[in-house]
Amino acid sequence: MVMKKGIKFSLAALVVAGSLVGCGKAEETSGKEAKGSDNAKQELSGTIAAAGSTALQPLAEEAGKKFMEKNSNVSIQVQGGGSGTGINQVASGAVQIGNSDVPSADKIKDADKAKELVDNKVAGIAFALVVNKDVKVDNLTVQQVQDIFTGKVTNWKEVGGKDEKINVINRPASSGTRATFEKTIMKDAKINDGTGTTQDSNGAVEQAINSTPGSVSYLAMSYMVGEKKGALQTVKIDGAEPKVENIASGKYPFWSYEYMVTKGEAKEATKAYIDYVKGKDFEKQVEDMGYIPMSKLNK
Repeated sequence: MVMKKGIKFSLAALVVAGSLVGCGKAEETSGKEAKGSDNAKQELSGTIAAAGSTALQPLAEEAGKKFMEKNSNVSIQVQGGGSGTGINQVASGAVQIGNSDVPSADKIKDADKAKELVDNKVAGIAFALVVNKDVKVDNLTVQQVQDIFTGKVTNWKEVGGKDEKINVINRPASSGTRATFEKTIMKDAKINDGTGTTQDSNGAVEQAINSTPGSVSYLAMSYMVGEKKGALQTVKIDGAEPKVENIASGKYPFWSYEYMVTKGEAKEATKAYIDYVKGKDFEKQVEDMGYIPMSKLNK
């Protein structure tokens, strides 16, 4: 049966868990031989369910739309929920793809389940420190960032800004964006979750920063392109901006690969979709949407 094309998504982890687990395991994809062809070309069909990183979600959705235009018998459903949610969903068999900002081993505790997972790198992503536009600070050292998120520094005047309370906006422990922030910026310094508030997605952080005076958080650069470019004020880290050249040179540390995690090697329609996301035909869209094509990452 031909599946109706569509993208369905939700940012809330509870919606992900409820909608996917409640329905049981997601449908497997398949490939059928085209009739009347001596070369027996594979016609892709089936449903691909993906869940996880909200940083990767916009790219996964756009790639899904383009892929379905080329493969009318494939339906791709993309949901958010955070990297940890996506990885655990794919490990349980509820989805075919767990989207993540970090390797799967960072988010799954069961060693046996972790061994079954394959981390497919599809792009790179830079993250940025962002502040409300009333904050007159455009550069922070790594030490200053650590001091803010541990709660040691609580007023912008302590780091060169005006006399204004710092309102920290954190991400939950399941967030891959947070995991990248902890690994590349915080390092041994522990985030003080008692400081400020917590938002469960990149989109929610964007809205909270815009509406909260004195606020600071971190956000995927994919949420600051197109119409949203310039809507938020980004802050340099040790004088370096979140640009490809600074990542390549090692000057800018706050970035990660984006992974489409599968249980075992991806097959048929799932493999074709992942190959499309990281391939040449979709490379321009990857860059236009604020991600870094794999061809520009030599690591």
